[in-house]
Amino acid sequence: MTDELKHECAVAMVVLRKSAIATGDFGGTKLSLLLEKQHNRGQDGAGAAILSANPEPGETPYWIAKSASATPLTDVLKAITKRNVSFSHKEHREHKELCELCDLCGKNHERIFLGHLRYATFGKNDVAYCHPFVHEASELSHTLLLAGNFNLTNAHELFDDYRHHGSFPTSKSDGYLICEMIAKGLMGEGHQGDNRIVSAIGSALANADGAWTLCGMTADGWAVATRDPHGIRPGWHYIDDDVVVVASERAAIQAAFDVPPEAVKELPPGEALVVSPEGKVEFCELDKRPVAGDSVTTQPPNHPTTKPIPRPCSFERIYFSRANDADIHRERKALGAALVPRILEAANAPMDRIFFSYIPNSARIAFHGLLEELFRRCFLTQRRVTAAEAGLAFCSEPSRAKRVPRGAECAESVLSLGRCPRPQESCTSCQSCPKTLRVSASLREISLPRFGEVAVKDAKFRTFIADAAARREFYKHVYDVTYGLVRKDDTLVVLDDSIVRGNTMKNAILPMLDRLGPKRIVIASSAPPIRYPDCYGIDMSTLGELVAFRALVNLLDGESGSGNGDREMREALEKSLHVSTCSTRLKSLNPLAALYAKFTDEQHCAEIARLLTPPDMKAEVVVVYQTVEDLRRCLGGENVGDWYFTGDYPTPGGYKVLRKALLNYLDKNSERSY
Repeated sequence: MTDELKHECAVAMVVLRKSAIATGDFGGTKLSLLLEKQHNRGQDGAGAAILSANPEPGETPYWIAKSASATPLTDVLKAITKRNVSFSHKEHREHKELCELCDLCGKNHERIFLGHLRYATFGKNDVAYCHPFVHEASELSHTLLLAGNFNLTNAHELFDDYRHHGSFPTSKSDGYLICEMIAKGLMGEGHQGDNRIVSAIGSALANADGAWTLCGMTADGWAVATRDPHGIRPGWHYIDDDVVVVASERAAIQAAFDVPPEAVKELPPGEALVVSPEGKVEFCELDKRPVAGDSVTTQPPNHPTTKPIPRPCSFERIYFSRANDADIHRERKALGAALVPRILEAANAPMDRIFFSYIPNSARIAFHGLLEELFRRCFLTQRRVTAAEAGLAFCSEPSRAKRVPRGAECAESVLSLGRCPRPQESCTSCQSCPKTLRVSASLREISLPRFGEVAVKDAKFRTFIADAAARREFYKHVYDVTYGLVRKDDTLVVLDDSIVRGNTMKNAILPMLDRLGPKRIVIASSAPPIRYPDCYGIDMSTLGELVAFRALVNLLDGESGSGNGDREMREALEKSLHVSTCSTRLKSLNPLAALYAKFTDEQHCAEIARLLTPPDMKAEVVVVYQTVEDLRRCLGGENVGDWYFTGDYPTPGGYKVLRKALLNYLDKNSERSY
């Protein structure tokens, strides 16, 4: 993704079920690994908390460290390593500048390890906003530590409701608010018994609208993890006889605990994974009694009750999560392959006059899928020739494998094979075999795709030039260009994983690529155009910043001929305001859907290309997007979370945010829409 986009945070939790494995610093090391392997998810703040299993009266039952410095994760990992070392007064003062530390918990057995990485999509970049949040109480069962990856669309309403019920919140942070609401439930008379924490979470989140993955623990030894009912935010768990592990990404758990993908399961949406002080594991519905009580259960059973349809965030698969997850790796390759027909149509040039590349590094895996599909098409579309003409043949018949190089049983593996060691014209069996794939003896006769890395981001590039014109010139050099790959009058195809605002594309990438002298530049996005704001954790809350929306405004103005696009939008907004957010026809709350439908995808892409084209651009710019249909096919079904592409939000709060964002745009109000 060429646009800088802050997004979802990361959580990690390790619960030791048996004290026997607590040798050395097992829990601290595993927590550190989980945080390090999810570093991509948060670079504005970090925090960790560790709970003692047998706290002594007069001592703090937990240890905690937070940092919002320029290197927050490094600070917290160092603090975890040094937590059992006695600090001198000088060292403590120096460390306090980086981290907010509570008293150490002594040498009691440490049992629950909780960590968090933060991206500041909302709120100040300050240690006070870093997780875990803590609610202190004189009773261990009422002391709560909470960390989460979440965003609420109705945080202001929940804040007012909490205040009007007699409480006095000291912060407007939604993390603080959720922690206090759950803690209040823990102290309520109706939330007693072994699973009081589940009841407290269920009550606190009953009226919440948004997305979340929460991990928490009480000072008396209970641990809990839960996801929102639609499963928008990611959450994974691993359970064996020794540990219970929760993290935002599956690959992080696999790396830290050396387990196969099938051993790591998704946290079930709308349920809570609960671990008792004795190590017993249960899966509970937030508003019901426990549904699984076996202490060695590794996955929740199927439940007969009707639940909301899961709508996991598709941007996790496209961009956010690391690609070393097997499923995400496969899906990103499929997204790249799905673009090939539209890319070739847009390139409109012979294969030997097209050069393929990608920007930035996060698009690499999709680019691999694009290349595989290109090579597959190149070889499968070559003419079939006789063995004597070709001098090279590969047989896919297993019984004749001895006549061809080892591993040539599959005709599609032709790219990885060498020349057959015996003359094929003398092999009558291969000549008569219908499964023999014959290609030209000279690969120079086949127009193979040309590809390479035309641009690499200069991670250390900085400029403090005050003059605006000079600063724009320096901005073009954020990426280093590779000269000599693209020939004059080539068509250059560049794959990006998504185009959000288009600022970097217009001001840095396209001017740089134009210097290479291509006739045409095709910008291909493995994601569909982002037409709607997000309100579930991605920093895309305003409409005016989205290049796809700006293209719609221009198209509406051009169609009316008098610049009345804003009037059409206001009329559509007023019409949608007459529909209640409690309506079962939630899609009717979308005021923009009918306006987007007035134009074809080709018209929309052409206008986006015009908006992205910088002044004095010599090459023609063409933009190609993934279709929503192909996105769903590549990601495995109709129920992927695609509201930023389609406007089909999973909760009423999403439509409320959309309408607020549109009103802000029409009123020229730049504030956030939630």
